[in-house]
Order: sequence, then structure tokens, then C-alpha cells
Amino acid sequence: MKRISLKLLCLTVLTNLTGYMFGQQVYDLRFDKEKYVIQTLISEGKIFRVRAYENIVYVANPVDTAYQKLNIYIPEEYFEGKSVNGYSTQTAPILFPNKIGGYMPAFPATTSSNPMGDRPPLNGGMTPIGVKRPDGMPTMGMMSGPQQSAVVVALSKGYVVVSAGARGRTTKNANGTYTGKAPAALVDLKAAIRYLKFNDLVMPGDANKIISNGTSAGGAMSSLLGATGNNPDYEPYLKILGAANTSDDIFAVSAYCPITNLDHADIAYEWQFAGIYTYKKGFPMQQGNQETSQLDDRQIKVSKDLATLFPAYLNSLNLKDNDGSTLSLDKNGNGNFKELVKSYVIASAQKALDSGTDMSKYAFFTISNGKVTQINFDDYVKYMERQKTPPAFDALDLSTAENQELGTESIDKQHFTKYAMDNSTVNSSMADMDIVKMLNPMYYIGQPETNIAKHWRIRHGSKDKDTGLAISVILGTYLQNKGFNVNLEFPWDKPHSGDYDLAELFDWIDSICR
Repeated sequence: MKRISLKLLCLTVLTNLTGYMFGQQVYDLRFDKEKYVIQTLISEGKIFRVRAYENIVYVANPVDTAYQKLNIYIPEEYFEGKSVNGYSTQTAPILFPNKIGGYMPAFPATTSSNPMGDRPPLNGGMTPIGVKRPDGMPTMGMMSGPQQSAVVVALSKGYVVVSAGARGRTTKNANGTYTGKAPAALVDLKAAIRYLKFNDLVMPGDANKIISNGTSAGGAMSSLLGATGNNPDYEPYLKILGAANTSDDIFAVSAYCPITNLDHADIAYEWQFAGIYTYKKGFPMQQGNQETSQLDDRQIKVSKDLATLFPAYLNSLNLKDNDGSTLSLDKNGNGNFKELVKSYVIASAQKALDSGTDMSKYAFFTISNGKVTQINFDDYVKYMERQKTPPAFDALDLSTAENQELGTESIDKQHFTKYAMDNSTVNSSMADMDIVKMLNPMYYIGQPETNIAKHWRIRHGSKDKDTGLAISVILGTYLQNKGFNVNLEFPWDKPHSGDYDLAELFDWIDSICR
């Protein structure tokens, strides 16, 4: 990283000089508590008011103010000296949801955001029930739908909610230079965390109790925020942006189906789907109209090649189970690590069974006396259905979002694994492995000069085939081995999605914050 850091530090000086020379606006990072509008919201029959501080640029030297801004929502009761749900203005946790999907640029969430969307809400995203500005003038808005976002539910429970936008893999400046390639999105979110830490004394909410939340690539970003707190690898990038000179570690992580560990995600995917050579491309809600396709001979060879690489990687991690035994796989991909993955699926089925779900139709489970005792893993994976062709992430033709995420300011797409580079079907360059490292939490957990989040909640739906189940199990197990509090589950039959269990999520947050 020394070469990169020196370059970035030089760019920092040039950036600052350019700003002064050409009159570029330098943004004030002090929170202005007077610039807000009042929004009246409703959640589960409860009507309440919040102060909405929106479109705040969170770095002094932004690259793209369309995305490098955040929204802050604070229950009005805290300005009246009241408590909500047992929290006060000093103790309220801060929920930090991001709307990143597919490593695309994302706007900050609002009180009427689509939980899975990453586009700006219609009509400004305001609710119409009593929305007004401090000067009494009305503002336009729209009614929240029946499926309210985590933002509104969290506010109803007394949390402060802060959501930051971030650059993404397609972001360009006026000159056509890519400005959002990795690690830009993560750096932007870290800068927003620093804004909150910098203003902690003048804002309601406890900046020592920040809980990140994200889904898919946003789940990866949430995980990375928790795994890389204050690590110096990111410091030069933050300095270029003029991020607040403070810390960026967080208290807890909520990650739904995190698309992470990209440099090993291909081999984990093929280990899981080994021998399954049919697939349905696309998201689950689209698959009803899609025909089943067949891998060609080359793709089958790629699948077999990648699957054979996974045991060596898994064994190199030296993971331990709860009894202290080493988790491993043999050359055929079998072993007690596979049994651990199966145990999470069995636990998922048991929870569904206990809640009244009819599990008898799933012949791959053995159920006796109300207990799910065994699973035929091969049949279960056939039921899941393969979604992606191999390699799932570092495509040989550079066709994936991850190929684009790991481009550079002048190169749109690159390979990031040796196998894909060696077998590429197109002309390509190789991503800088220092950058690849910065998108993988596994490299930072337990490292010096890094402050890891103490609490982790990871959810990967049992029918989510966007990345391999092993990726979340590896992350959760490694964190547990390092002494962190991990709550990992595979909710039964959930596809690639997030924020589907808000009651459980907020119960968990309350349990770690009180």
C-alpha cells in the first residue's frame, strides 16, 4: 500500500490546491441543527414527528455531490426532553442504512424510500402528513405505502436514522473519468460515519452506537464498515475527500446476503453447486418467465476447476467449530465444514417448522417427532437451483458487476482472480490486489490498527443463490473465532433480499444497545 498511499497523498495536496486556485467550494462539516423540516410519519398506527436534515454533503472536498450526501432523521421527542422506547437524546442508537445494490451508485434513503431501491424517491420522498419547514411554509410530499422501510420503523422505535449516498461502479465526472470504482463506495460511507463522529456532541444520538444495515452489495459494505474500522489502508482516500479527522469504526453490523469475499466467491459458489449444470439466470421474481438453460462444455469444465480449489482455501483459514475442532474439507469437498453449513440449513427449517410452516413437502429433510434431524444436501441444492454461470463473479468475458466495480478511473472492467485472468476470453488487465483486499472483510478481522464492530447480525436466505452459503458461514465463523458476537441465520426459503424481518432486527439492536 505504500506506493498507493504516496500517490494519494500527493493527490490530496493537488486537490486542495486546485480547490483554492479555482474557487471550488469547500464544504463545512459542522452540523447545522437549524436546517431541517418537520415530517409527520406513521408506523403501525403510531403517528409521530421527526426532524429531517436532508442532502447534507458529508466531506469537505466532494467528488460528486449528487451522491456524497446524507440524510439525518431525528425523533422530535428528543428536542422536547422526552425519551422514546427507553432511549434518550444521549443514548439513542443510530441506524445507518445504505441503499447500495449491485455496487451501483446510491442515493441516501429517505422516510419513503423503497427498501430495495437505489433511485431517488418520487416528489422528493416526503410524507404529506403535516410536513412543514421551520418557517411554517408547506412542502410537497407523498404518502408512505403499506410496506414501510426500516427508516420509518426505526424512527418509531426511538432510533436516530442516518443514511448516506455513495458513488458506484458507473459513476463518472464531466471528463468521462470513472470516479466510483472500488473502494469509493466504502470510503464514502466511512466518511459519512466520520461526519457523525465529528458532530456527536451537537447531535442527538450516540455515535458510539452506530449500527450499519445493508443488503447484497450493500450488505458487503455494511460488513466492511464493521471489519475495517480505522484501518490505515483507507486513510489516504479519506484525506483526498476532506473527511472529518476522526474515527470511522462502528458498533454493530446488520448484513443481509452480503456479496463479499469476492476473490474467493467463485470457488465457494462452484463448491455448492458442483454437479448442477442447469441454471435460471436473473433474480427470483423474474424466474417464473425464464426457461432453464444448460451450461456448455466449457462452463462445466470451469465449474469443476473452481470447485476443486475451494477445499484448499477453506482449510487455509484454520476455522474452528464451537468445540475448538478445526473445520476442514477433503479434496472431494466433504468434511465437517460442510456439516456446519448443513446445520444452518437444518436450523432454518426447524425454525420454520416451529412457526407452523408445513415442511413435509421438502423430501430432502428428515423430520421425526417435530425435529428436523437430517438433510440431503445435494437434493436441497437442486431445489435452490443454480442462478449464475461459472465463474459467477469474475466472469471470463468481464460481464459481471464485480468486474466493473474493480475497474480503474480509466479502465471500466477488470479481472480480479488468477483463474479468470488466466482463462479470460477477452483482452483484460488484472485489478490491483491491494484494492481487491480492501473489499474483503476477511483480510482485516483481527488485524492490528483495526477496530472491529463488536456485534454482527448476518442473514442469508436459504433460497438465496446470488452467492454461496459458505461465504456467510466463513465470515460468521471467523468472527466468532476472534471473539465477536455473531448472530447468523439462513431464513427459510428467503431469496436474495433484505429488511424482511424488521421486528427481529430491532429486537436484536435493542438487546445489544440497552
